[in-house]
Amino acid sequence: MLSFLAWLILFIICWPIAVLALILWTIVWLISIPLRLIGISVGAVLALIRAVLFLPARMLGYRR
Repeated sequence: MLSFLAWLILFIICWPIAVLALILWTIVWLISIPLRLIGISVGAVLALIRAVLFLPARMLGYRR
């Protein structure tokens, strides 16, 4: 909400810069989508590896 209000103030003061910031923000957001998907995938793979490594201890009855 604060960033939106800051953008509105920038729009009132200098609208070309505000429109440029809006366009650049969209481009940055679109570029970051694949990076987020890579991060989610890496987190899932690490969780799977951790589950496989701790499986013998869980089968033997280890509790936290």
